[in-house]
Amino acid sequence: MKGVILAGGTGSRLSPLTRIINKHFLPVGPYPMIFWPIIKLKEAGIKQILIVTNRESLSSFVQLLGEGEELGVHLQYKVQQNASGIADGISLAKNFVGEDKFIVLLGDNIFEAALIPYIQSFKQQTNGAKVLLKEVRDPNRYGIAEINNKKQIITSIQEKPKKPLTNFCVVGIYMYDQYAFQYIERISPSERGELEVTDLNNVYIKQQQLSYEILNGWWIDAGTHESLYEANSLIYQKERKGHDI
Repeated sequence: MKGVILAGGTGSRLSPLTRIINKHFLPVGPYPMIFWPIIKLKEAGIKQILIVTNRESLSSFVQLLGEGEELGVHLQYKVQQNASGIADGISLAKNFVGEDKFIVLLGDNIFEAALIPYIQSFKQQTNGAKVLLKEVRDPNRYGIAEINNKKQIITSIQEKPKKPLTNFCVVGIYMYDQYAFQYIERISPSERGELEVTDLNNVYIKQQQLSYEILNGWWIDAGTHESLYEANSLIYQKERKGHDI
């Protein structure tokens, strides 16, 4: 199984910090933000990792990470032209993934739990996809999943609903079989001109093939000033207690 980290985007919510630096280089604890998803994948035994970023940041990623020697992984890079959406970023991993299953992490998602049990569960899944969910207090800010507990599948995803059906948001951790690339070719750009990951997930939903699990521990989308501060606080709290992330 291979790993894909999406680390493009403009990081506009973190302006003015991101006027001169990609948000994934901002500090979270003692490391740049981009280190954490790499650490999580390596911890789960995934060492073949593709980083998708923008052209302006590519040289900085290579300068910081190289081919992954320092972190004990093997890194490759792909450039995403423009901010064309998460599904578009995933599509760039087609040749890298081949016929394998793969996991996608959003580079600004910082979380406590180990990925190992979720990946093991997905490997046992015959086909389809799996996403991880987290219960949140403000569901109108996220993509919210309606779930079928009996079948352990997601029946719908609503983007930033005014009247959410549940409080379970889809976090930036996605697992797919190799058919994801075919499905991305079928979806059309949204009103904002992007290929949306929700539309990709909806293809799996229609086939009753989008399973889910609840992510343990804390999880933060560190894409705002407040959440970046919170991520730093939680990381340093764990370090003071002598624990890894």
